[in-house]
Amino acid sequence: MSDTVRPREEVSIADVAERAGVSVATVSRVLNGHTNVREVTREKVLQAVASSGYRINELARNLRTAESRLLLTMVPDFGNPFYAAIVRGIDTVARQNGYFMLLCDTGADPLRERSYFDLLRGRRADGAICLDPAAVQKALAEEASTLPWVACCEFDPAAGVPYVGIDNHLAAGDVVRYLVAKGHRRIALINSGQGYLYGRQRLAGYRDALSDAGLHANPAWQIELDSLDYEAGARATAQLIALGDVRPSAIFAVSDTLAIGVMNGVRNAGLRVPEDVAVVGFDDIAVAAHVDPPLTTVLQPMQRLGETAAELLLKRLRDPRVEVPGVLLPHRLIERRSA
Repeated sequence: MSDTVRPREEVSIADVAERAGVSVATVSRVLNGHTNVREVTREKVLQAVASSGYRINELARNLRTAESRLLLTMVPDFGNPFYAAIVRGIDTVARQNGYFMLLCDTGADPLRERSYFDLLRGRRADGAICLDPAAVQKALAEEASTLPWVACCEFDPAAGVPYVGIDNHLAAGDVVRYLVAKGHRRIALINSGQGYLYGRQRLAGYRDALSDAGLHANPAWQIELDSLDYEAGARATAQLIALGDVRPSAIFAVSDTLAIGVMNGVRNAGLRVPEDVAVVGFDDIAVAAHVDPPLTTVLQPMQRLGETAAELLLKRLRDPRVEVPGVLLPHRLIERRSA
């Protein structure tokens, strides 16, 4: 191979490998910051990179400082508007501190989450904020415990990972207490399934608040779903209304998207909200105030959740030895006309 430096855009990783006398895989390991490369080989590769004019991937640029100025945000469901404001908060704080944010669609899949954690291991990203279910996080907690990441919304305080969220047990109890005060005794829960820690916490808060009010948590009024979309809420509502004389007079859905679907399901059955069935949601997404009737819901401080998650992560990055606490932010019940 000629020693003449080719134009940058024409130089490939294979050219670098040939110049250094190593394999393409070895060049890739060096550029990705892997430690399982002998120092003499690493130096040969870096010299070949410099002499060939090869353009190093931006994610791997500061190899010696291992700093990419990139933060990962791992989201389980891009279709859920709940995550939009959280991501906006993360991005705002990241940019204010000279970082860029990469949005990662995990689909709540541990294997996909693992691949994003590999970016941290390879030093192609500086840190991560994970919004995946706690069950997915737990699958990786042991091997990822030494990596710089923060749990947002879904968190296990025992995992030893910094987190930010709300008190889901208390928030669900607040909904039940509000409905009981409105005179409801048959209160249903449409939940997101046991895969989400917040779902288990809200279920416990619902049951405990009913018990405190001397009410029975009828199993027929408790529906677990594997989806948070509008149509899932409508289908679950049809199931509840089919109970006839023992159908609930109020339905608490653990997300606003489900709750809006619930209102559609009530109307599809020829009933009215709230006169026949009261409906309460959770999150206070932007559309909640604009449906008909406007949705009573629990406000999660979504943008502040994202901002706090980014602040905790940056604090951990500035000093890996510092103890970064878990943070619970306040929620608030927003009363509108649906309940």
